Amino acid sequence: MQIHINTHDGVPIYLQVVNQIKYLVSAGRLTAGDELPPIRVLAEKLVVNPNTIARAYRELEMAGVVEKRRTAGTYISAEGSRLARRERTKILSSRIDQLLAESDQMDFSLEDLIKLIHQRSEALQTSRAKEQLHD
Repeated sequence: MQIHINTHDGVPIYLQVVNQIKYLVSAGRLTAGDELPPIRVLAEKLVVNPNTIARAYRELEMAGVVEKRRTAGTYISAEGSRLARRERTKILSSRIDQLLAESDQMDFSLEDLIKLIHQRSEALQTSRAKEQLHD
């Protein structure tokens, strides 16, 4: 599990951990039943106070992303997996909003933007198909 902390971006460290774990779940890189590192282990790895990681895990538990099993650790919950689709939709919606704002600034019509998305999608699929042939 790769989590990176940025002490200069103004976002509290516990929230960075929460957001990155939610992202890993939404991206399918963490799935229901996967165990998170123990609090002390993750705190040492990230060089942060264990209370910071404990707070992040509590936030994730309250959100239903993880569940604590007495003396057995912290695991991604089945509910966390269900949240994955909602999180993916949230992430993509944000990126779409940015794309729409940029295209509007460039006087690019919605119809032209949709055509461009279809063209890029076809190009990506063709590229993937070629890569699979070479594997």
